Amino acid sequence: MSRLAIFTILVVTLFASCKSGGVSLVPQITSSDETAEAGKIVAEANQELTEIKVLYQQNESKREELRNAMEKDDAAAVKRIANEVVDLINSGTAHGQTAIDKIQTAREMQINDDYAEYLRLKQESLRLELEAFENYRQAARTLRDNYDPKNTAQRNKVKQEFTKLTDNYRMTMEKARSRSREANEVAKAALNKQNQQ
Repeated sequence: MSRLAIFTILVVTLFASCKSGGVSLVPQITSSDETAEAGKIVAEANQELTEIKVLYQQNESKREELRNAMEKDDAAAVKRIANEVVDLINSGTAHGQTAIDKIQTAREMQINDDYAEYLRLKQESLRLELEAFENYRQAARTLRDNYDPKNTAQRNKVKQEFTKLTDNYRMTMEKARSRSREANEVAKAALNKQNQQ
């Protein structure tokens, strides 16, 4: 079982038994509270995120390969690697959108306030990650379609566009990580609140 799945089970257990506003939301799970059921859907979303993590790790190694190929002005390698990056990101985007849709389904259920906030932040984090990867996909497409080391003006323009898009990727990814940390803080605060009762 992945760490994401274990974390989800922990969070669902926590939120299914936590209080919000001084009123127990689920002293026993009732038909009006679907927090535990929502947690199962989020566990499915986490399977998609596990796939994205694998693709992300593959993408990170490709980024280094791409940088090396650009330093050597190896047009064939740049285009080949950039095309591989585009394919990886396309696969990751499909998994990411599926995860976002599953989290949205869980958010629309009757869940307690703490879990709802946790899911909102996690969903926002995922949307930002998809936005970040779209920037990097555009950067890779720019290289794949336009990189020509023999044409200095075009090569410099393409490298400049690539740098701009990869900077956008990094900044947006940091925002995504920040939202993810906020979601984890919501989970920790809910756990602390439960432990103090």
